[in-house]
Amino acid sequence: MSVELHGLSRRFGEVAAVDGVSLSLRTGEFAALLGPSGSGKTTLLRLLAGLDLPDAGEIRVHGRDLARLPARERRIGVVFQNYALFRHMSVFENVAFGLRVRPRRTRPSAAEIRRRVMELLELVQIPQLAQRYPEQISGGQCQRVALARALAIEPALLLLDEPFGALDAVIRKEVRRWVRGLHERLGITSILVTHDQEEAMEMADRIAVMEAGRMAQIGVPRELLEAPASAFVAGFIGEATQLAGQVRNQRLHLDMGGLDPMAVALPDGPARLFLRPADAWAEAGPGPALLRARLAGAEGRVLVALGEATLEAMADARLVERGASCRITLRGGWVFSASGQKARAG
Repeated sequence: MSVELHGLSRRFGEVAAVDGVSLSLRTGEFAALLGPSGSGKTTLLRLLAGLDLPDAGEIRVHGRDLARLPARERRIGVVFQNYALFRHMSVFENVAFGLRVRPRRTRPSAAEIRRRVMELLELVQIPQLAQRYPEQISGGQCQRVALARALAIEPALLLLDEPFGALDAVIRKEVRRWVRGLHERLGITSILVTHDQEEAMEMADRIAVMEAGRMAQIGVPRELLEAPASAFVAGFIGEATQLAGQVRNQRLHLDMGGLDPMAVALPDGPARLFLRPADAWAEAGPGPALLRARLAGAEGRVLVALGEATLEAMADARLVERGASCRITLRGGWVFSASGQKARAG
């Protein structure tokens, strides 16, 4: 189902938790809401799920405005970080719950409920756990039960609220890849809420970055890395070192010493440079920087200290000795002026 949000807002006193958000998702798309704590992503999910109501705006799923409908009438499945399983119910009954509480006129028969629940447990690969209770199964298995329960109502939209946060690192990677594979099989429009960039980059077709209740940028992962729309996105997405400077006559002069000015098409005034590791080259030999470490698992990447700043750079294999001096050459980077204008430095 397609999803359209138009001017969605929610305030709590003086705080605009969601501030005029608009978003459009295609049928079958897997999107991620990414942002730091307090950016509004969980509030937005609650508005979508019907757990809270907006002060203004529209929520349209396949053309139908759901903004004022109660949660039980929205056909939206939700998987929470803590799973929210009923501890006193078996796995089977947890999955069956959403079907059993339907109004009598739409409630499936007992035989149909059993058929559907067992079909879902087969789908999430845990049919053997049907009669166990949540305390008798692992965290990864609980996650699969929560997903099966969300799918039982045949949702038009699936919401995943930090669903992997309670899992350890190894299991988390395994489960999120499995969830993405399941999404591709089922084709349900899905939205993942997360603060984990790696998770969003790996799983989502597109990522909506939120800042202070607003959409800072929406795009595929590569767009966010290569063409950030704001200084916030440039600093939040990926790995970037931020350096302050001044633009004078279309040249960026960094406040720290030891680096040559860079050409940049911005007006005179204070500015910030965001450097990705590939934007800087460290070369062995006399220079103002010192090697701090070669980064394990990142071929050719090093940490160097330049004055009070530490930045990641690419380096040749000769630069290996900790504390060795080196020269730094900047190859590019995004520069943002105080007014929000941006340009690529070179």
